[in-house]
Amino acid sequence: MEKWDIYDKDRNRTGKQMNRGNAFEKDAYHLVIHVCLFNESGEMLIQQRQPDKEDWKNMWDITVGGSAIAGETSQQAAEREVHEEIGYTLGLQDSRPSLTVNFEYGFDDYYLIETDLDISELSLPTEEVKQVKWADKDEVLHMISDGSFIPYREALIELLFDMRGSMGAHNL
Repeated sequence: MEKWDIYDKDRNRTGKQMNRGNAFEKDAYHLVIHVCLFNESGEMLIQQRQPDKEDWKNMWDITVGGSAIAGETSQQAAEREVHEEIGYTLGLQDSRPSLTVNFEYGFDDYYLIETDLDISELSLPTEEVKQVKWADKDEVLHMISDGSFIPYREALIELLFDMRGSMGAHNL
């Protein structure tokens, strides 16, 4: 069973933990991360989820996302999720998230990373990811509108693409 650290509204760990899937107590929050890998052409690496996933079966998603497990920092969670989902190794120890989005039950840290990753060298498929491909902003927005991509707010996708290469984004 996956355990999550519980944070207060100011993002301080409370010392409490919860099991994934349990209901949140009042004023309890958890940490989620997303990593968006971009190439030099400004395309984002997107993933298609496996058909047996609990949520969003077979749908396309941004590069990587997931919850931090108990004891992990945001950076450690991002590194682990990237390795688990697409078999790529990142070093984010000295990095801060490019963007944090607060949501009803937590904090969602986004890391925007420009890299010259050759996707043919990734060890896919994995337990979570069926396949990956590079896509530009218009393609992702079209996929959201046709229902093949997880229904993120279009403004968020536009912001992620607009922020790449600047404003806290990272080059590897």
